[in-house]
Amino acid sequence: MQAVWIIPGDRLLRAEISPATMSSIKIECVLPENCRCGESPVWEEASNSLLFVDIPAKKVCRWDSLTKQVQRVTVGWCRAWGEMLWGRAQCSLVFAGTMAEETAPAVLERHQGALYSLFPDHHVKKYFDQVDISNGLDWSLDHKIFYYIDSLSYSVDAFDYDLQTGQISNRRSVYKLEKEEQIPDGMCIDAEGKLWVACYNGGRVIRLDPVTGKRLQTVKLPVDKTTSCCFGGKNYSEMYVTCARDGMDPEGLLRQPEAGGIFKITGLGVKGIAPYSYAG
Repeated sequence: MQAVWIIPGDRLLRAEISPATMSSIKIECVLPENCRCGESPVWEEASNSLLFVDIPAKKVCRWDSLTKQVQRVTVGWCRAWGEMLWGRAQCSLVFAGTMAEETAPAVLERHQGALYSLFPDHHVKKYFDQVDISNGLDWSLDHKIFYYIDSLSYSVDAFDYDLQTGQISNRRSVYKLEKEEQIPDGMCIDAEGKLWVACYNGGRVIRLDPVTGKRLQTVKLPVDKTTSCCFGGKNYSEMYVTCARDGMDPEGLLRQPEAGGIFKITGLGVKGIAPYSYAG
């Protein structure tokens, strides 16, 4: 692993990357949104737009990559049910996790969350509870493995997945985060079946091989509170990363003025896959 300086626009940024991709990676803050906690980015191919949320601000946003315009809609939630942190469709189902309400970033009553799925007939299945912070989730390319992150376990876990019934089983850890990587947050998969995990307070996204349990690549961003990532753009060749600014003091915000923005990473040398749509 080597550290290099790369130039997005007119600014120098430091990135730790593998030698194979040293020459091409660029990082750019494409939207200085000042999200309190930006999360759950999803690419909408039909409109060339990125959808994302700002959880504490209760906003759902759409950024048009062509016009650079942003649409924002304010929504609400029932605090008694906790915060729905992440939802993603897999063929016919939507999986979503919950957590307790935070008193400060990543500070909350433990073991209050759960993992659920919503079926096409709109019935809800609860898989398990005792979760701290439900976070990143995705599926292997053959849909036989479900990947899941409970952030305060500092682990990326895998389950066997039954595509026909939506059942999950045989939970195991495929990667334990190292100390400097901090807290695993949102996650996506690329077209080669490798996982990308945003590391909250670690200021990076890491690429993992879920088969070998090895970290393949680290890309550092100019903000610490990276929260999630997805692929998008033409042929899903760009990565978009959300981040947060809640919990940062004034000095920290001066050091990281783009905290809360939306970042685009190009030149990774790998593409993502299109998101699935819910059948209900």
